[in-house]
Amino acid sequence: MIRWKTARLTAAVLAAVLVAVVAAAWWRDPYSLVRVEYARQRIALGLQRHSVVIDGQRWIYVERAAAAADAPVIVMLHGYTGSKENWYRLAARLEGRYRLVIPDLPGWGDSQRQPDADYGYAAQAANVAAFIRRVSDKPVVLLGHSMGGGIAAVVAARYPGEVARVGLLDASGVRFKDNRFGIDVLAGENPFGVHDAISFEHYLGILFYDRSARPWIPSPAARAVIAHRRADGAFEQSVLDRIGRSDARFLPGDLASRIAQPALLLWCRQDAVIDASAMAQYAAKMPQASRVLLEGCGHMSLMEQPDAVAAAVTALIEKGRPR
Repeated sequence: MIRWKTARLTAAVLAAVLVAVVAAAWWRDPYSLVRVEYARQRIALGLQRHSVVIDGQRWIYVERAAAAADAPVIVMLHGYTGSKENWYRLAARLEGRYRLVIPDLPGWGDSQRQPDADYGYAAQAANVAAFIRRVSDKPVVLLGHSMGGGIAAVVAARYPGEVARVGLLDASGVRFKDNRFGIDVLAGENPFGVHDAISFEHYLGILFYDRSARPWIPSPAARAVIAHRRADGAFEQSVLDRIGRSDARFLPGDLASRIAQPALLLWCRQDAVIDASAMAQYAAKMPQASRVLLEGCGHMSLMEQPDAVAAAVTALIEKGRPR
């Protein structure tokens, strides 16, 4: 009985210490709550965290091996204001079949941000090509979402030796039908800007058509995300100036006719960011591309309909491969 009481007391003390440590960490760095949740998701998916320095730039990426050593390698590029974690729902649907490599692009997420560096399409495409050469000894299946899709298009066009197949999901980089988002960007605004709870809700509303697909963010974590995004406001604006308002904003579309690899174009009809009319603009330059238009989702196709996206990606990879 005494031993049992002692064990209960020890457990209670340890729990109290753990709570105190977590509380102290959160007080010093409120965003640590978000990092802890991301780490929980990563571990649950069997993804390993890695760091690599390429040309003086530190990349953070996660990786999961495939069941077969010769399986295709998929590299996934997130979008504007996004991070590697945006791909986790899709990664869960691709378990075991492919080697997955999911980085934070330079300047974003946990990867290094260098003052005054160029994070536009051309510069990031060169960065990604160098990253692919470091992490894979063969051409990869390159998937890009939104801004990452524009970057993936430039990589496939300019560095064809690194890319075996390419998938563009809700990709930026072409002139699409006018919508509120595009009009605001051209007016010099940042529709994705977050500085308080109202703008954070507006941001999520632009991204997601299906409210049930939004990530659950409890109040303390939401406040930390808002503060984090507010601090990133100037950086976000500088990148948007390059990819949304500069002379190079249509570089991905201009180069798309040079993409010869098997390709996938995937959009959601209700995308309020990159209107679905963009898919036809890319398709006109990429006649070899298969096209998938999903219903009932917005800009975050990879999070709103991960099963459908996984099926489309699998079809892209398996088509023409010997069994």
